[in-house]
Amino acid sequence: MKKVLFVIVLIISMISCNSEKKQNSIQGTWRLISAETTEKDSTFSTFNPKTKMIKIINDTHFAFFNHDLNNGKDSINAVFFGGGGKYTLKDSIYTENLEYFNNRQWENNKFEFVVKIQNDTLIQEGIEKLEKLGINRIITEKYVREK
Repeated sequence: MKKVLFVIVLIISMISCNSEKKQNSIQGTWRLISAETTEKDSTFSTFNPKTKMIKIINDTHFAFFNHDLNNGKDSINAVFFGGGGKYTLKDSIYTENLEYFNNRQWENNKFEFVVKIQNDTLIQEGIEKLEKLGINRIITEKYVREK
């Protein structure tokens, strides 16, 4: 009887630890709640409350999608972009290998970020640098885990 009870306690502990790891994992679906960009000496918000952006991360790939919330029908009001690819995560260093993006000039570039998870919030900060486009900026994005 003691052995059976021990096995049951062991299984419950393993399940509990596994769900705790999953909750603190970078994997999941995340909704952008704030975004800032720093270029040269200026920091400004790039978060647009008229759009919704989500990022989906599984064990090997990431994808992001952003669209307007008002079902825009013309080129001024209709917003949609998306991209994705493989990523690596080593400690808190998250590197996106952007393989697909509607702006093809961004494809086949790597972007390195420092990530941290606080409760249900993912904070991602790093440098976006594309010499051919003259882009060199620090971005900070905050996401909340979708339930």
